[in-house]
Amino acid sequence: MKKDTSLILKSELFWWITTLVVLVAVLWPIYSINVRFPFLIPNAVFILVFMTFTRYIFLLKQTPIRYAQWAKVVVFLACIPLVVYLVQEIHAFQVFADETGIQSLFQRLSDIEQSRMVEFTKTEMTFFGVGSIIATVLMPFRMLISFWRTHNHGTT
Repeated sequence: MKKDTSLILKSELFWWITTLVVLVAVLWPIYSINVRFPFLIPNAVFILVFMTFTRYIFLLKQTPIRYAQWAKVVVFLACIPLVVYLVQEIHAFQVFADETGIQSLFQRLSDIEQSRMVEFTKTEMTFFGVGSIIATVLMPFRMLISFWRTHNHGTT
């Protein structure tokens, strides 16, 4: 294995570990309260997509798919159903927050703790949800630019 490839794979592993640490750090406060949070999986998807796609948008040259044209096409096409899923889930969360109320999930907590958890949950879901949607909308353009550069100039 070439030194360059080894370094890229180590970097990719580092970023996936960092993403998992952020995922656990963000979801732990909600999970540790022992409530049935109906948006746990979409929330995890928001965080994974946001962190991974944002990294790929800005650091594509340091990723394993930098010269893999077929992978760029796959990512390009996968963004279409992914953005639909992300928008549906952020909308479902907003409907839940407006109609049922996030505070209904944290009724066992004191008023101050409940207020903090509602604010935390709403803020992090909105941040990662909207961030993941924006990154997913931008990703096909980045893949298209990289595809064109690789094909025409030999760069990413």
